[in-house]
Amino acid sequence: MKPHMKLLEDFNWRGMVYQVSEGLEELLAKERVTGYIGFDPSAASLHVGSLLPIMALARFQRAGHRPIAIVGGGTGMIGDPSGRSEERPLMSVQQIEENLAGLRRQLEPFLDFQARENAALMVNNADWLASVSMMEFLRDTGKYFTVNYMLGKESVKRRLGEEEGISFTEFSYMLLQAYDFLMLHDRYGCRLQMGGSDQWGNITAGMDLIGKLRRVQAHGLVFPLVISETGRKFGKTEAGTVWLDAKLTSPYRFYQFWFNTDDRDVVNYLKFFTWLPKAEVEELEQSVRTAPQERAAQVRLAREVTRLVHGETALAGAERASKALFGEEISSLTAEELLDV
Repeated sequence: MKPHMKLLEDFNWRGMVYQVSEGLEELLAKERVTGYIGFDPSAASLHVGSLLPIMALARFQRAGHRPIAIVGGGTGMIGDPSGRSEERPLMSVQQIEENLAGLRRQLEPFLDFQARENAALMVNNADWLASVSMMEFLRDTGKYFTVNYMLGKESVKRRLGEEEGISFTEFSYMLLQAYDFLMLHDRYGCRLQMGGSDQWGNITAGMDLIGKLRRVQAHGLVFPLVISETGRKFGKTEAGTVWLDAKLTSPYRFYQFWFNTDDRDVVNYLKFFTWLPKAEVEELEQSVRTAPQERAAQVRLAREVTRLVHGETALAGAERASKALFGEEISSLTAEELLDV
């Protein structure tokens, strides 16, 4: 697709814009933009909570722009305080490397790493953070941020109100992420960072650093945090986290997670997590109102997302297992499918 496609118009219709920097719409309309999203390597697999940013990168690429998925091999050793009430345990280099190994494989169904003009990139911020000295970092980055500026960020203010406070390690995370944005700008011409709404403070820090050092206007866009109408944290079930790795969450259980979506959430999830166009989503929205017992929207949601993440064969197996458990012939299931149920 061409860069002039109205990406933000689509994002807005899908409810994917929480906050956006001034001038981004005009920039996206006139040129191909390189933008990135960071992914936390704190586990061996991404989970469904990562699907909104993954789909954002995929939509960004389909609109003609160049996506970068940055994995925090460096910052993952520290941990981001945003959206957290306590400091996460520090990870070893070996743990992080093991977790990084499977992330590209999970991104490949969504991003085109072979495209001729706007191929996706996956980079590790350890490539530059591991080699920069403390003196260099303080001189080239730290001097551009006042403590007052950092204390004004919501992620820091929230933690200061907690009994445990915030360690200097996590306090410095904002500067490291700003440095990431600067490095991606210098190496790849990156001018946009996207992320969850809790990342806005970190993103604007990077925008400010690029503006001061390179005299270039960088941009940010953040998505709303996905919270279900039932109050349950998105991606959490009674059985635990819903992972993208089939070894951790079977395709059948993955399919059931989406099939069990509340009527109040299903239309939003169709907008967030599928490629369905507006007309089809509106048709399914009508079915929720007029024939909710048929669960047509939930079936379509489960089919679309399971196919995206696990492929057509796994989707077929998940659907066979679902039908067998609800009264149809169980002999059609393979031994492996029975174990996954």
